[in-house]
Amino acid sequence: MRKVRNFVAGIAFSTALTACATLSSNDNTMHEVEKSTADVTASYTPADITTIASNDTITLEQIMSDPKWMGRAPQQPGWSLDSHYLVYEQVQENTQLNDVFIAPISNPENAKKVSLANRYQYRFDEKAVNGDKTVTAFRVNNSLFVKELQQPIRQLIRGGEAFHGLRFMTDGRLMMQQNDKIIAIDIHTGQRQALISWRFDEKPVAVEPPEDYLSKEQIGLIDYVKVQRKNRQDAAQFEEDLSRVSEAYAPKPIFFDKQDRLVSASVSPNGKYAIVVTTENTAVRDDSDIMPHYIQESGRIATIDVRRRVADAKPVNHDIWLVNLHSRKKTPLSLVNLPGYNEDVLADVKAENAAAIGETYQVNRLPRDIQLMGRDEGIQWHDSGDEVALMLEAWDNKDRWIVTVDFDNAKLITQERLHDDAWINYYHNHFGWLHNSKTLFYQSEKDGFSHLYLQKPGEKAQQLTQGRYVVENPTLSPDDHYIYYQANKIHPGIVEVYRVDLENGETQQLTALNGMTEYVLSPDGQQLLLTHSKVNRPPELYIKAVDSELSARQITHTVSDAFLQLPWAVPTVVAIPSTHTSQPIYARVYLPKGDNNGEKRRAVVFTHGAGYLQNAHLGWSGYFREYMFHSMLVQQGYVVLDMDYRASKGYGRDWRTAIYRQMGKPEVEDLRDGVQWLVDNADVDPKRVGTYGGSYGGFLTFMSMFTQPDLFAAGAALRPVADWAHYNTGYTANILNTPDVDPIAYRRSSPIYHAEGLAKPLLIVSPMVDNNVFFEDSVRLVQRLIELEKTDFETAIYPVESHGFIQPSSWLDEYRRIYKLFETNL
Repeated sequence: MRKVRNFVAGIAFSTALTACATLSSNDNTMHEVEKSTADVTASYTPADITTIASNDTITLEQIMSDPKWMGRAPQQPGWSLDSHYLVYEQVQENTQLNDVFIAPISNPENAKKVSLANRYQYRFDEKAVNGDKTVTAFRVNNSLFVKELQQPIRQLIRGGEAFHGLRFMTDGRLMMQQNDKIIAIDIHTGQRQALISWRFDEKPVAVEPPEDYLSKEQIGLIDYVKVQRKNRQDAAQFEEDLSRVSEAYAPKPIFFDKQDRLVSASVSPNGKYAIVVTTENTAVRDDSDIMPHYIQESGRIATIDVRRRVADAKPVNHDIWLVNLHSRKKTPLSLVNLPGYNEDVLADVKAENAAAIGETYQVNRLPRDIQLMGRDEGIQWHDSGDEVALMLEAWDNKDRWIVTVDFDNAKLITQERLHDDAWINYYHNHFGWLHNSKTLFYQSEKDGFSHLYLQKPGEKAQQLTQGRYVVENPTLSPDDHYIYYQANKIHPGIVEVYRVDLENGETQQLTALNGMTEYVLSPDGQQLLLTHSKVNRPPELYIKAVDSELSARQITHTVSDAFLQLPWAVPTVVAIPSTHTSQPIYARVYLPKGDNNGEKRRAVVFTHGAGYLQNAHLGWSGYFREYMFHSMLVQQGYVVLDMDYRASKGYGRDWRTAIYRQMGKPEVEDLRDGVQWLVDNADVDPKRVGTYGGSYGGFLTFMSMFTQPDLFAAGAALRPVADWAHYNTGYTANILNTPDVDPIAYRRSSPIYHAEGLAKPLLIVSPMVDNNVFFEDSVRLVQRLIELEKTDFETAIYPVESHGFIQPSSWLDEYRRIYKLFETNL
């Protein structure tokens, strides 16, 4: 077995070095990266990183208990407004509440708990910074504060009417939205001005047109009636003129169709224009969209409102309005100039579905339903107020547009169209303006990977980053000199922090911690607060000056001795060859010690949830209980495989969209390749392999057990999707379109249509108050299995749990059942 371990480690090492060799020659950290990658690979030996206690047995009772026993990891890292202190939270020892801590950057290890009275100074809901970076305004609940340089914090509002959407104007005032209006407040005097208000109603008119013959004749014949009508018209016009020019009167509201509602409203920093986005005010859920909750203090049953199913989804279209705040005139911004606005992008899909029922589909050129992407963040004004950009998306998920507005002609100008025959990624859509230049920056997958671009409106885009890696979390520096980001350049499973120089396009690697590293840039742009983790170590905080050659410095040490004393497994990330694609399938492999006395080993394949998620990386997994469970299995001689099957995050557009219209097929093909790799390289018995996973992983357990019954000897499906038509719209319609358009994809991809294939033991684990994957999914599937006269399945239900379990007793019961399934059948 030693030979197998060395072989696996060699794969990981050579893959990392190959990735390093792709760095550009002018990257001054390339050699450092190669060295640090080699160091961290060498450190993935249990003897180097694990302290073994005298009692080194890992138990379910321990790992499924309240996770505080592992230590209280830092959460929500951030900065004080003046950049002098780093800020983070920790859960309290005996409650589920968090304390806030601050530490000076001069002595970051010396953190102190913030009192409740001062908490507002460091934990706020939103903030805005003025153009010259001398004033910061921030909101806490419904209270407003401002902080000027070298001045104490001042409070302007304490409670009252809710507000949001803070932004400074070019004249130094602060804008905010309160219910149906946007106001400006002078931060020095407190004076307020209503910039725009809106109503969804018929606009009142002083003089109604004649409603019938008698009315028309009366107005024409009787002078008294004519005079009264003129008087009303004059008074209404006087009030309109007065509200436009007098500071004593608020502007009259802008009226929109009474059948509509607001999506977003945003005023330009110079106060000249507003963008208002509206949509039809239709119901977002039906009366039947409810869920019972059986365990209540009252002893009775509660009903909880839940989201609508994708099968009931209705198309959503937004209307975009340009409002001139001086003339009070509103003008619709037509979408007809968008390239592809009336393209029948689903024609082939509709034709296939029509042919399946003996019909013929005729291509149409009707306008598509198009909406603002990301609501408020989908409208980005330049600091000057002279330019605005919007990000729009098609409701069918096949197009994204970045547009600017020609104010003089009330027209949208397309700057970028991103089209995807599968679906536009719902991540990687950050965009905005440079502060000192009327230049856009944005993320796009146009070359197959999420990368950064600069573009002056009307000119060709400049690509800032490129390569087979994914850029995430871009942050523009305060001086417009850099965009900071994190990316998996070195290896798909290693994320480091970088910055690109916007003047010369050069990229600089800022961290070389090896593992998973995220960052928060300080408001002054001088420091990085890093959250870093290893494959067997929960996250800790590090600090690094952006221009320093020194390595990042660890400043928290929160992992408990109890955790450190247990012999956690150290999985190796390997690149498993695929029989269906040229790219390998990256996976974590957990290998036991020893040679197993010549017997072939049993194995468990874990499938992560979400679909679009990366778990085969070299950092701490969000599936930390599963990681500990896998360590326990390894201690008992199991081999464990955890694969980033096709659909997973971190590998580019083609990997993500491989499941389009066929969920459950490419992933199971990858799982089969993974099992074969275990047989060939880890001495695993192919007849003694089990599988389990939750949510999307539970769905894949179903699809594996139903469509490839020879692949696994037993499986556990946790909080699983059984029928995609019952899942939500935002996720499902991306991948399978909608059931009315593409029923073929839903039947092909939903386990309930393949349940007749079940031939091996199956455990179905379902929380009953799950507002993500409904309990009904499991209920319907169980009924289907009963009607198919299947006998080798069991169901465990959890009456108080939602999609993510909370109670330790529920976690323990769930994993005892999973463990029993594997012990019994493998």
